[in-house]
Amino acid sequence: MQLTVNGAPASVAGKDALSVNALLAELKVSDPLYVTVELNGEIVQRPTFGDTVVKDGDTLEFLYFMGGGC
Repeated sequence: MQLTVNGAPASVAGKDALSVNALLAELKVSDPLYVTVELNGEIVQRPTFGDTVVKDGDTLEFLYFMGGGC
């Protein structure tokens, strides 16, 4: 499966489709509990990560929001 992740090409060998949760694990995304996922321009709601399917050719952005400041 060929994807675009954060603007760069990525591939997952031997898979035609994966859930968002499975993709996060497959790509060894750091801090998966804190990542926001955008799939083809739409934010994926965390409760649907297990049901949302990522397919060949999809574009994803993994976003981390940081708090802080004074």
